[in-house]
Amino acid sequence: MEMSREVFEELVGEALDEVPAELMALVDNCVVLVEDDPPAGEPGLLGLYDGTPLTERDSGYTMRLPDRITIFRNPTLAICDDEADVVDEVHITVVHEIAHHFGIDDARLHELGYS
Repeated sequence: MEMSREVFEELVGEALDEVPAELMALVDNCVVLVEDDPPAGEPGLLGLYDGTPLTERDSGYTMRLPDRITIFRNPTLAICDDEADVVDEVHITVVHEIAHHFGIDDARLHELGYS
């Protein structure tokens, strides 16, 4: 599947717009980025949350760089057959990584269908 980075970034933005406003209002000190490729050694990684989940923050959590959610374009495109597949996969990946920001682990996400 081929797709420009610009179009892919738009799909990530649309996926973020689909997250209920009540949940997005709770996201704190977190940015969402798009990169073409995941870190070396993780070729199939579609997304990555890097930060301190809300459930682990305490009064010492101040003056920190933002948490980062990164969505990886090339591995996502590699597993998709068409644009509709990309839309679905981006949505699942965005929700999955936001859930990590809220402290939800992979086992629970799997139970919910977001793995």
